[in-house]
Amino acid sequence: PVEGGEGALAPPQPGQQEQLDLLERLDFVVRSIVELRREVEELRNSLQHLAVEIVGEVRSHLEEMQRASRRRRFPFPRERSDSTGSSSIYFTASSGNANTDDGESEGGYTTANAESDYDRESERESEEGEDEVSCETVRTVRRDSLDLLTEEEEEEAPPSLESSLEEGLGQLLQQADRLHGGDERDRREGFQLLLNNKLVYAGQQEFLWRLARAHSDMWELTEDEEEKQSYASEGKKELELASQTWDQSAECHQWFAILCGQLSERESIPRRIQAGGVFKEHIDRAIQLKPEDPQLYYLRGKWCYQVSHLGWLEKKTVSALLEAPPTATVQDALQNFLRVEELSPGFSKAGRVYIAKCYRELGNSSAAALWVNLASELPGSTKEDAESERELEEMRLVWKE
Repeated sequence: PVEGGEGALAPPQPGQQEQLDLLERLDFVVRSIVELRREVEELRNSLQHLAVEIVGEVRSHLEEMQRASRRRRFPFPRERSDSTGSSSIYFTASSGNANTDDGESEGGYTTANAESDYDRESERESEEGEDEVSCETVRTVRRDSLDLLTEEEEEEAPPSLESSLEEGLGQLLQQADRLHGGDERDRREGFQLLLNNKLVYAGQQEFLWRLARAHSDMWELTEDEEEKQSYASEGKKELELASQTWDQSAECHQWFAILCGQLSERESIPRRIQAGGVFKEHIDRAIQLKPEDPQLYYLRGKWCYQVSHLGWLEKKTVSALLEAPPTATVQDALQNFLRVEELSPGFSKAGRVYIAKCYRELGNSSAAALWVNLASELPGSTKEDAESERELEEMRLVWKE
């Protein structure tokens, strides 16, 4: 319109030909949308079938791996080699060199080194790349397939996959426990096995504490100090990342305490003392959750024994660092070791040697001699048992004189 108001001219109406052109264009757009929807539906159906096929193939691959691992069982029995048997894991003071006077002791509390370097494990993991890729495929396929399935298929497919994963986890844990109880080669194999399945089962408590235990095993088996530090640090981090989910797991508390001890073993006195407090806190929590486990009382007994033998410098450091420094006596240690024997007679040779040492320091020579004889009856199955045998010989020589 040239001018506004009542005198404004109406806009020109499109002609008939223009209207026909417009309708043809709209019709073309509608047909294109319908065709696009049809193609999208076909693509969606194809992806659903593909996802189901991939899940089936991966499941078959996992089952074949599990069958192969079961065929690799060893026919000969293995010696007990529990991680709790090594005094070097928890305490800087060797069980064979505990001081009975008030002199300085370089070993008050448990434990092992600080920061970690996980590159060495990456090299080992690359050797098992195929297994790791399989684990990643399982997790990816599971996520993608759930997104692609229809509502009806979504109700049926996940339970089947979950059932398969749970069955696989049960078999994996059994194999990990068997390898942990074996020799050095078995424990190294168990560590690699758990690492290869970490992506699939890292959220499971039962898997998590076994992975931490495997790191502790590797700490024991490794001689290089930097590698020891790396294993202890990485194992502790595995538990720290999921700390909110395992508060009710006695095993998680136990292995967190052990790894804290290992990590600070070569640290300064203040750090060892702080780590000792963390160790005791988590062992106490584990005992609350699992009060019939002799292993936990054994660990607490060792902690009490070492605290009761702190040197003058360590006692001064404890007093300076903590408002309420931890205290323990030889009697406290003895009660924990006797509790071990009550729950599991002959639990360990080293445990009976500790009982003999406690009675000797408390002035009960007859009871000490009795437990020396009882300790001598047990075979040595751990590194700490071997160290305890040397202590037994020393005590026998002293009494003969």
